[in-house]
Amino acid sequence: MTDSDKSAVKVHYICQTYVEKAVGRDGQVTLKIDKQFEHSTASEAQNRAEREVRSEKCAGVDAYTVSEDPNSGEVGSPSFLVRLGNVPEFDEF
Repeated sequence: MTDSDKSAVKVHYICQTYVEKAVGRDGQVTLKIDKQFEHSTASEAQNRAEREVRSEKCAGVDAYTVSEDPNSGEVGSPSFLVRLGNVPEFDEF
């Protein structure tokens, strides 16, 4: 591995699904992360999101990219490809 390989930013393409979960005595509904899938390309993540949102159990789905610095392990903020159905506000992400 060369030095340039070590410093290359790694991009992750993620599809993340949400389910609704009742909490508390009043039955208030919140969103909970259900499944996460990592894909090789943005289009694969987006296509998976479009399929997953059709599932009866799925409340919503995000497909997004994040960049990771392999030297520090820092991960950047998500860049959304698509947000479908009932998804959390970005500040809750």
